[in-house]
Amino acid sequence: MKPCLILSLCLGTLTHGQVYTAPSADSGTAPAGATPSDSAPAKEKSQPAASPLGNEIPMLDPAAETISVGGVAIPLGDTRLLKARFEKYLSQPPESDQAAANYRATITEILHTISPLSDTPPDLFAAFKLLPSAAAYPGDANLCGTLAESIYVAMLAKKDVNGLKKLNDSIEQEKDAIIAEGDWAARHEQGKALKGTQSAQPTGKGGKDGEAAPKAPSGQAPGAGNNSLKYQDTLRRIVEIELLKKANIVRTEAQTLQNKAQYQVSMIQWFIQRRYEHVLMAARFYNQIWRDGDATLRIDKDSDVSKLFSQSVGVSPTVSSLDSLSNEAIREVAKYVEAFDLMLSRNELHSASQRLMEAYALGEYLAPVATLPYEKKQRIASYFRDLNELYGTLQARDYTKTKELADRLKAAAKDFPSSKVDSAIAGYTLASDLAIEEAKAHLYAKESDKAAEKIKAAAEIWPTNPKLTEFRNLIGQSSSLITVRNDFDRLLSEGNFREIAKRQYEIAPAILGDAARQDAFRQIMGNLTKIEAAIGKAAEFSKMSQNYAAWEQLAELREQFPDDPKLGREMELLSGKVADFTLALDKAKQFENRVPKQAGSALSWYLKARNIYPQSNLAESGSKRIVNEILPPDDGVSAKGN
Repeated sequence: MKPCLILSLCLGTLTHGQVYTAPSADSGTAPAGATPSDSAPAKEKSQPAASPLGNEIPMLDPAAETISVGGVAIPLGDTRLLKARFEKYLSQPPESDQAAANYRATITEILHTISPLSDTPPDLFAAFKLLPSAAAYPGDANLCGTLAESIYVAMLAKKDVNGLKKLNDSIEQEKDAIIAEGDWAARHEQGKALKGTQSAQPTGKGGKDGEAAPKAPSGQAPGAGNNSLKYQDTLRRIVEIELLKKANIVRTEAQTLQNKAQYQVSMIQWFIQRRYEHVLMAARFYNQIWRDGDATLRIDKDSDVSKLFSQSVGVSPTVSSLDSLSNEAIREVAKYVEAFDLMLSRNELHSASQRLMEAYALGEYLAPVATLPYEKKQRIASYFRDLNELYGTLQARDYTKTKELADRLKAAAKDFPSSKVDSAIAGYTLASDLAIEEAKAHLYAKESDKAAEKIKAAAEIWPTNPKLTEFRNLIGQSSSLITVRNDFDRLLSEGNFREIAKRQYEIAPAILGDAARQDAFRQIMGNLTKIEAAIGKAAEFSKMSQNYAAWEQLAELREQFPDDPKLGREMELLSGKVADFTLALDKAKQFENRVPKQAGSALSWYLKARNIYPQSNLAESGSKRIVNEILPPDDGVSAKGN
């Protein structure tokens, strides 16, 4: 039989003479025969809170993979790779040894030697000789060697161009000689057959551009002068020389542009790599190698580098623009490091970390960044490590660890932005706890599907919630709770109240939250406590040899609880000692209950019982009851004193 049905039957059939009496319909509690319900009111279904996968705190992420310098957005590449490089930088000692100092001094000397603003004129050869010394430093990555090679190739190409120019000059001289000779022949040579005729009019001098001389007078003999084959060959040679000269000019210009483009590739590459000092050296060498004033960068107009300048400042990039942007970047890095030192002295680690990250992203190879003391970097490294771990715990929704890290960061940095972290911890932990409580309510109500939904939502919000372990233990105990609850219903239906009292500490938690079962349990325990108190008092009377008083103490409760086994057993133990008293009371009740009632005989037996135990309440109440029936109070006779 199902537990609810058993409880329904026992609540409806137990009589007044029981340890437990079912509540009546007008008692203000559950009606008699009502079936206690294990269900709890279903709460409104709530949607699981979204997991905090966004940035709950501002991370050290410089812009959108770019940083602006002088109005130009310089790309920084993959920010994840940049962060990894930054962490590596924080763990490295500063580049402050003697070799690093000598390297930077050499770079400064090269820039000064080739600068047009120095006291002496720029000396390309002297600056060029210093490049191999700078290239020997490991931190240079042999970029100065690459620059030296580019300069060498450019100078060789420049010599080749000068050779082509000398060749054109010699060709031009040859053309001028041929033109002069052809002009002289056209003016002076005449045929023999025409000697007697009128002399030809002088002709104009042929142009140096290869144009033929004016046609000879009609009196000139064929095969002589400008009609000769030699003159025609002269004109052909002039045209050939002019074409060769123009081809050499085109070749010279093309070779110059090609050499400039090859040189500029290295400059652009170093600028993108943020090797600004090498860009400055290359730009100043460029202006000394090519002094034609042409500084436009030969790059594809659709390339990312061209767009980087055209979309930012609206102009095409030049060597001068790379020079100025490099100088601006070097200045910005120095300002970032100054701001970092100031914020670090104020214990504003969060802002200091951002400034150092920006300085490193913009100029990781520059002296202010490379020579930063190791102690300062270690403070940032510790903070940066905790900050990254905090972000990781938020992503993993481990709010216990997040709270520990947030407290540590607050203590380390007074400018740590904790509001978002604190609100995320408070909101998500509360949502998870509430979902677990709802799951418990559904579990008690035997709504396992709803409980599963709620506990799933709680786990999604906060997977490491300690209360999930408690709920797991509760799941393991739920089967035993249901078993205990079923045992309570069975014992209640059987009237085995003594067993309920024996298992009271096991039953009480199992019926928690069930009003009907709790009322029945409280009534049973209250009545059994009353019975136990009477049995204890009777035992005290027995010890004082007052067996009649002890028996009567139990007899009064026996009428109220006739089915209690312990109460009946105690009375049986006393019955042999008070047999005469109980016999008198039994005889009195028999005569009183006969039809017709024999009041006189009943009264005599009550008086006999009273004579045996004068303090008997049962004998006194029985005799008064009989006297009141024989002599009603309205006849003026009082039953008192009988």
